[in-house]
Amino acid sequence: MAARFRFRLESLLRVRVALEEEAKRRLAVAILARDRAAARVEELRQAQREALESRRTAPNEAVDLDRWRATERYLLVVERRIDQALEVLREAEARVAEARKALLKAHQDQLVLQRLKERRQEQHALERLREEIRETDEIAVLRYHFTHSNASNR
Repeated sequence: MAARFRFRLESLLRVRVALEEEAKRRLAVAILARDRAAARVEELRQAQREALESRRTAPNEAVDLDRWRATERYLLVVERRIDQALEVLREAEARVAEARKALLKAHQDQLVLQRLKERRQEQHALERLREEIRETDEIAVLRYHFTHSNASNR
């Protein structure tokens, strides 16, 4: 009787599965950071729109120059912050792309071992089947010889 199937690279497969899970976690963290950066950009753009809207005056209303200048200064600050936030967003998107690439590689590495394990299991099952067939054939031959030798002795 053949021994139970044992995949000699099982511990390596477990490591590869763990590495894939870690890569998934890192991708999730990178996506979360990217989403936060995108939300920050949108928040700053909304503040910019509101500041631009606050500059508008009614057709017959006098323009308050101090308020106008303060709004302009604020808009300059917001514009710089938007530029900084966009840079953070670009970096976050690059980290997401890098994390996706790492996850893809980890998945492929794990998949290679998983497929190897499946092929080895199939080979093992086929070998066990062949062994059972050989044993069955041997039993049939022995039985045949036994019954024919008893028949010839009578």
